[in-house]
Amino acid sequence: MCDELTAADNVEHLTALMTRRGFGAATAALGVAALLPSPADAAPLRGRDVSIKTPEGSCDAYFVAPAVGKHPGVVVWPDIFGLRPAFRKMADRLAQSGYAVLTVNQFYRSTKAPFVSQGQGFDDAFQARVKPWREALSPDAATRDAKAFIAWLDAQAQVDSKRGIGSTGYCMGGPLVMLTAAASPARVRAGATFHGGGLATDAMLGLIPKMKARWLIAIAENDDARAPADKAKLRAAFDASHQPAEIEVYKGTKHGWCPPDSPVYDQAQAEHAWARLLALFGKALA
Repeated sequence: MCDELTAADNVEHLTALMTRRGFGAATAALGVAALLPSPADAAPLRGRDVSIKTPEGSCDAYFVAPAVGKHPGVVVWPDIFGLRPAFRKMADRLAQSGYAVLTVNQFYRSTKAPFVSQGQGFDDAFQARVKPWREALSPDAATRDAKAFIAWLDAQAQVDSKRGIGSTGYCMGGPLVMLTAAASPARVRAGATFHGGGLATDAMLGLIPKMKARWLIAIAENDDARAPADKAKLRAAFDASHQPAEIEVYKGTKHGWCPPDSPVYDQAQAEHAWARLLALFGKALA
């Protein structure tokens, strides 16, 4: 998860990057990284900001789908920095490949999105600010949210409710994907986590038998170095429940490598992870 150890790793990585290439070169690289390619057959889109009623309030979110037809729904749980322009870009890109995508503000109980400025780091002040927001998002609260989000998606004209739903999560969003799949096993047929934290706890592993999905678990190399046994625990649990799972450590990556606004964004490995996500959805949500 976005914790002090991986944050320290990322600072060390950026310091080395700027020492080797200079500040200007590093900044330019991050700017280029913010440009996400569109698929060759990209569908025209319609996106809008939405408000979703939950048992505990109204969640602000971004919904985007192809302008024509019905499509499988997807619930996206952002990383700890929340719903912001980078995640809107990622939602648009996924929708261009034929999905109706709902990206939520997981901290709606505490604040509206966006709540960070560009370049916000995971420093002490930010951790203190977010701590009560995270505490309000308990597993039970997230489960209630997931059910509300899925019900909302199924009610949209752009969503084909006869096809399975997918869910993706980044950083702290990883466990939220697992909670989503366990909350609605009849609807969630695909789950993907990217540099997700806390996936191999007893609580999370205990949810796996409740799920009925295909899985992609994309692990940062520095996260794996700190918890090398986690991938074997996940493999055993998914195998025991007969759920196909692609579990891969992405060589050379740092925690947070997938979002294009991340200071440790790795374009080549992020594109590899994106291709694997589309392959997963192509099989599970067809």
